[in-house]
Amino acid sequence: MVGAACAWYAARAGLSVVVVDRGPVAGGTTSAGEGNLLVSDKEPGPELDLAMLSCRLWRDDVAPALGPAIEYQPKGGLMVTETAAGLDGVARLAAGQRAAGIRAVAVPAAELRSYEPRLADDLAGGYHYPQDAQVQPMLAAAHLLAAARGLGAEVRTGERVTGLLRSGDRVVGVRTVRADLAAGAVVNAAGAWGGELAALAGVTVPVLPRRGFILVTEPLPPVIRHKVYAADYLATVASGVAELQTSAVVEGTPSGPVLIGASRERVGFDRTLAVPVLRRLAAKAVRLFPVLADVAVIRAYRGFRPYSPDHLPSIGPDPRAPGLVHACGHEGAGIGLAPATGHLLAQELAGLTPELDLAPFRPERFG
Repeated sequence: MVGAACAWYAARAGLSVVVVDRGPVAGGTTSAGEGNLLVSDKEPGPELDLAMLSCRLWRDDVAPALGPAIEYQPKGGLMVTETAAGLDGVARLAAGQRAAGIRAVAVPAAELRSYEPRLADDLAGGYHYPQDAQVQPMLAAAHLLAAARGLGAEVRTGERVTGLLRSGDRVVGVRTVRADLAAGAVVNAAGAWGGELAALAGVTVPVLPRRGFILVTEPLPPVIRHKVYAADYLATVASGVAELQTSAVVEGTPSGPVLIGASRERVGFDRTLAVPVLRRLAAKAVRLFPVLADVAVIRAYRGFRPYSPDHLPSIGPDPRAPGLVHACGHEGAGIGLAPATGHLLAQELAGLTPELDLAPFRPERFG
């Protein structure tokens, strides 16, 4: 998704673009996400600034350009908590977010069901975030690449990059299993494999895979209006531990199935189906929405978030390897942050001053 956004914005800026992917379109992490476009789960700081820009670009730029096929839904998010103490913590977060320009509406316990009629009736309260949205990530990536092709970009799928072309210290292209492709700049948008691609240039960008599972229910009538998640989701997002963490994240889709997450664990690229994790996700979802107790799960899928130790993506040119530009390490926020990443990199590559300062995301910060 990030690579597709970079390709589209670069092509719109008049640059000559070639996309190289070792698999099919959206065949990696993009195919394993829920399509979250969130501001609600981010503390004030550089990532929230990036998310706010991306939220605007999704609404005003990408969604109008691509149309209804990508299932963009500006439906808002609802963060809920079971305890008064948890509600106090969320209130402190919301206060900081409001100061940064986010709309966060306090929802007392008695009003939660006006937002979500099927929620459990013993929750302590929550916050409504009208700016949160959702998209179908595979469709969005596919349509972005199709739009980039329409602007002259070339898309080469099923073609693995095996090395980088160099002229002295400068990166001047990529070597694939099929050809050498010269380029004025090489954008590393390899997601969870971004660290491996960076290593081809002899530089360190410590992106690690963070596995997550999602349950998919049978198609249902509309039963969930927003993206709904428990407040402890914030702690799992911000955590750096390798051990398994789970939290309740529940949302409907236009086609009917309900998506249930979220789990996080660093186990390398182990794709083993972990049934105990799925049971935990199901139990947490039923705790929020008892109506789901008798609903059938039709499938589960998993993928690998591109985790960065400081929870910030790497975006921008790498002075350690001139010609190499990074757009990776977005962890679970890559779908949401993709338009801002592509927009800012296109400005950088076109010789313009990026709309947002890229200094906090500089790849060389890791040494």
